[in-house]
Amino acid sequence: MTHNKEKLALAIVDRLRSAGFAAYLAGGCVRDRILGLQAKDYDIATDARPQSVAGLFDDTLAVGAKFGVMLVVVGGEQFEVATFRAEAGYADGRRPSAVRFGSLEEDAKRRDFTIGGMYLDPQTGRIIDLVGGIRDLRAGVIRAIGDADLRFAEDHLRMLRAIRFAARLNFSIDRTTWVGIQASAAKIARIAVERVGDELTMIMTQGGAARGLDLLVDSGLANVILPEVLPLRGCPQPPNFHPEGDVYRHTRLMLSMLPHGCAETLAFGVLFHDIAKPQTLAIEPDGKMTYYGHTEIGGRVAESVLQRLRRPRAVQLRVAYLVHNHLRMMMAPRMRRATLKRMLAEEGFPELLELSLLDTLAAGSALGFYHFCRRALASMGAAEIRPPRLITGNDLIAMGLSPGPEFKQILRDVEDHHLDGALKTRDEALHYVREYHRSDRAEEVLSTEKVRGS
Repeated sequence: MTHNKEKLALAIVDRLRSAGFAAYLAGGCVRDRILGLQAKDYDIATDARPQSVAGLFDDTLAVGAKFGVMLVVVGGEQFEVATFRAEAGYADGRRPSAVRFGSLEEDAKRRDFTIGGMYLDPQTGRIIDLVGGIRDLRAGVIRAIGDADLRFAEDHLRMLRAIRFAARLNFSIDRTTWVGIQASAAKIARIAVERVGDELTMIMTQGGAARGLDLLVDSGLANVILPEVLPLRGCPQPPNFHPEGDVYRHTRLMLSMLPHGCAETLAFGVLFHDIAKPQTLAIEPDGKMTYYGHTEIGGRVAESVLQRLRRPRAVQLRVAYLVHNHLRMMMAPRMRRATLKRMLAEEGFPELLELSLLDTLAAGSALGFYHFCRRALASMGAAEIRPPRLITGNDLIAMGLSPGPEFKQILRDVEDHHLDGALKTRDEALHYVREYHRSDRAEEVLSTEKVRGS
């Protein structure tokens, strides 16, 4: 798919050039090409004005025409086509208050980081580097173009982008750029939380999440956007269960094991799984440490933080589920069969199992429960884990039982025995209800059922 997208981008460049305009691939796709990575998006920079771009292509959208940005849709894919420009001030720390269309040289100087400030001439393969991007790629450095303080004053979100690139590429951040981030960190509060949430999600899921967390905390950005993680540093854990160290180090080790492209629910589940340990920590006179209620409280904290960051409701609920239940898995080998099957049947169970694996690996603990659950899933299968109910509430009503809170208890009791294997048929379930949840009407209905079956 990506290869086809590159072909479509090159076709846009060719069309612009055929019309007499200058056009180049620009930004991240050039960086990724030099690094030997597959680019996700392909942006085009040109001297064609927005109205000219609109006239050359059948399907365009003026997403930022007054800033020189058009969206061109070709082959079902979207491409950002931007006119060379020199920006003239940012009023809100996010978008330029005005732009002046200019030259390629001016366009390069208004970009954020050197590694994203290069252009590619696809006809000759020549890289146009006016900002030292190739030098910094070779050195593994994230460096702001020009004055770092000015770049971050123009667009505060660039601070999070710097951390994302450093984490994903395992690059260092140039000292002057880093000082600029620390000096401007408080201003990230001015950015829309949706944009902050998107950047944070990418930091957590694009690889290098552990380093991303370190940079967020050390830069001061976490103080503003993720203050809940700060108490994890220095929160002690019993060395016999957590030889790796405090809660922050434990969480960091788990983050370091996340694969590139993992689900944000798993990433945030890892980040928040012990988020409530600092506030529930109690140290008894003999030195024993406890964190009673940290899973339940942590689930609520995780949901609240993700709600604040405007992540989708489904993400909020799944992460809360993961945090609330991440210790339950370890009891699996000692669970009643019905309880085990219910847990295996939960929609989020595969992700819960993955989170528990990372949790256990980070603590260097035994993995018996993990292998037990994997074997249970493989041996039982979906039909045995989620069998159809033997009876329903309608059957209870027909037996003369009055609807009420006890209905749920009766059906749950029958389901438990069904999942345990003690009840296998509808007749057995009806007989069980008659024996243990008696009523005169139940006796009559059971007799009728026997006649029908004979």
